[in-house]
Amino acid sequence: MKGLAVKHILIAVGFVLSPLAWAAQQTATLSVPGMSCATCPITVKKALTKLGGVVDVKSNLGRRETTVVYDDTQVSLDALIRATKDAGFPSTVTGVRP
Repeated sequence: MKGLAVKHILIAVGFVLSPLAWAAQQTATLSVPGMSCATCPITVKKALTKLGGVVDVKSNLGRRETTVVYDDTQVSLDALIRATKDAGFPSTVTGVRP
């Protein structure tokens, strides 16, 4: 009986964790041409990190680009672009990699 309970627990844990196996972190590079001062990247980062699924944000002011690590099962590229635009910094995707 005890072995059966353990088996059921393991099956339940498998069902709970299985969506995590499908989650894929992606890294998107966004061109943000409107970033022109030291506070601009901070504003962009705040806008992006408010989105669920965004793991990390790094901006390069000199290149006017932002790199976003995100979980593509929780947030889309369109949502990333919309967030920067809503913060006053329209952006375009210049690359995506796993």
